[in-house]
Amino acid sequence: MPSVAVKLYSVFFKLVLKHRLQSLLQSSSVQTSENKPDPFGITCRADESTAPANPSFSSADGVATKDIHIDPLSSLSIRIFLPSPNFTVPSAPVQKQEQNGEAYQGYRPSINGVRRQSKGNSKKLPVIVQFHGGGFVMGSNISSANDFFCRRIAKVCDAMVIAVGYRLAPESRYPAAFDDGLKVLSWLGKQSNLASIASTKGLGGGAEGRIFNGNDTFGSASVEPWLAAHADLSRCVLLGASCGANVANHVACRAVESGKQFEPVKVVAQVLMYPFFIGSVPTHSELRLANSYFYDKAMSLLSWKLFLPEKEFDLDHPAANPLVPGRGPPLKHMPPTLTVVAEHDWMRDRAIAYSEELRKVNVDAPVLDYKDTVHEFASLDMLLRTPQAQACAEDIAIWVKKYISIRGHELSY
Repeated sequence: MPSVAVKLYSVFFKLVLKHRLQSLLQSSSVQTSENKPDPFGITCRADESTAPANPSFSSADGVATKDIHIDPLSSLSIRIFLPSPNFTVPSAPVQKQEQNGEAYQGYRPSINGVRRQSKGNSKKLPVIVQFHGGGFVMGSNISSANDFFCRRIAKVCDAMVIAVGYRLAPESRYPAAFDDGLKVLSWLGKQSNLASIASTKGLGGGAEGRIFNGNDTFGSASVEPWLAAHADLSRCVLLGASCGANVANHVACRAVESGKQFEPVKVVAQVLMYPFFIGSVPTHSELRLANSYFYDKAMSLLSWKLFLPEKEFDLDHPAANPLVPGRGPPLKHMPPTLTVVAEHDWMRDRAIAYSEELRKVNVDAPVLDYKDTVHEFASLDMLLRTPQAQACAEDIAIWVKKYISIRGHELSY
């Protein structure tokens, strides 16, 4: 069973969560009556505890971060997490290189104020696109908890992590979060193509590194240097926690359906951590654990009411229940899918059932089932430093490396 501290914190958490959800429901009702939708949306609420970006390796864990607002028409943003490779720190600051016609190798974060030389130090890393939890209405890609979680994943997987700041409900209801996930995949593909053009033309890394395009929304499209130098988008993994797992799975489905639309981005696997699935016919765990820790079923239903448009509210909605037949691409075309479930989580049975359906059509779809754990046990602020949370991240890394290793699938789970 969960510890006494977890049980007590769960009671407090539920009281706060209920108040926040009811406040959002009231504000949503006012917004509907006044007919004032917010197309720009928000990605982080005012009461969210956030962590600032730190574009250097000087932090304790050796992971550099930066924030980028990628869509001028909405609040959609990303935070990039770049793990520090093994290298020698220069004895003195490196002066800016003169442009000599060579392909731009990429800006590297500084270490303790010392800027790295870019030439010859461009290690390509797989990319993990991460979607946070929060019932579609809370959470953020820059929250303190999500920042800690993504730093951990970047280190254990030795991968660049891109945390997506999708728009929250009820300001931006379905399909806003799903559309934002697809926009990020499209933006990554565009970035890769721009980097290839810049490399071919031998452009430098400063203002010379811009490729002007009159049809671009910004008036000019610039190469994002960390991505250009270090992202291998042919090894892209989608990872989502709770409702973020719903977004990840939807993006994976669309990537499969689209064929080559997002090239050169290639989704090679996905990780669904305690996915926020539900359905009109309750499962055994939904009946037995309806009043489980932190996110019970009653409050989760409030989140779905805030996320789905009123006329579309249905527990078998495509966003809510992946097991309704005849939706999306055939499951046999889905990427390898790792599912993480918790023992004391009412959502567990439907997640396991989805994994079973994938295995029936020969998709690699194992389930990691953690004992004495609760929903969001590996990504919730209070639980991030528990042994189970650390073990979960390491287990994810073991499985993911089967599909992102450049040496082939020599690792087995």
